[in-house]
Amino acid sequence: METIIQKLTEANVGKVKENELLSKHTTIKIGGPADLFIEPNSIEGLKKTIEILNAFNTPIRVIGRGSNLLIPDEGLRGAVIKFGVGLDHLEENEDHITVGGGYPLVKLATIMSRKGKRGLAFAGGIPGSVGGAVYMNAGAHGSDMSNILVKSLVLFPDGTLEWLTNKEMKFSYRTSVLQEERRGYCVEAVLKLENGDKEEIVEEMKKYKDYRRDTQPWSHPCCGSVFRNPLPNHAGKLVQDAGLKGYQIGGAKISELHGNFIVNEGNATFEDVMALIDHIKKTIVEKYDVKMETEVEILEN
Repeated sequence: METIIQKLTEANVGKVKENELLSKHTTIKIGGPADLFIEPNSIEGLKKTIEILNAFNTPIRVIGRGSNLLIPDEGLRGAVIKFGVGLDHLEENEDHITVGGGYPLVKLATIMSRKGKRGLAFAGGIPGSVGGAVYMNAGAHGSDMSNILVKSLVLFPDGTLEWLTNKEMKFSYRTSVLQEERRGYCVEAVLKLENGDKEEIVEEMKKYKDYRRDTQPWSHPCCGSVFRNPLPNHAGKLVQDAGLKGYQIGGAKISELHGNFIVNEGNATFEDVMALIDHIKKTIVEKYDVKMETEVEILEN
């Protein structure tokens, strides 16, 4: 590991840390140490990082702002690359913007709404990064990333970078081609926004943000929506109807505010959360014969 750290440092790729606690980088505040933690300072730094890690056959995981993520208490072996500062650039043009995968989605939505740009109001309360939002096709209030993405610069495990068009991303509900068929990560996105009435757009986004604040427990450590909605059903309603709100295992508790959220009461472990997820799955199958699939990204060794 010392040799890898030396190579990364010499290449000036960005921040490099050993045994960094990943609980510091997830919104649910769970996750043990990463053998190696790297926050690239640029796309070029990211490419160099991948080249060096691949040369040493080091396992690689990529994270963003950690808002839809579960990581084991024993941490992750190999290297964890965080898309954050250094990959948070923003370039504005007349009818589109080019934005780094590490840019905070809420911040972007706020800035664009204040400039009278329409298309991102739905994202005003989604606490992830642009890269994670593209990867998951994040959405709310009848819209999602597929409606505004023109193309995405994708990093593949072999270190290659390739632009994928909206069509090539194969978006569907909370899914993109990057999750399975062409496993990769959004480094940069080009988004098409429209000019609109600034006051109207700001008011629309405020309404969505207020709704999230009133109906979702973001004042507690949590990982966002745990399950995909098994359409035409809604995960939160199924959990509520099954009488599971408030059910707790260890330090992990199903939110009493929203049935599709699990909150960390202060000392929750990865195992607590996974046990609660399994309990929900079994209960919903038994009561309603509906299979629940997780939306949260679960990283394991």
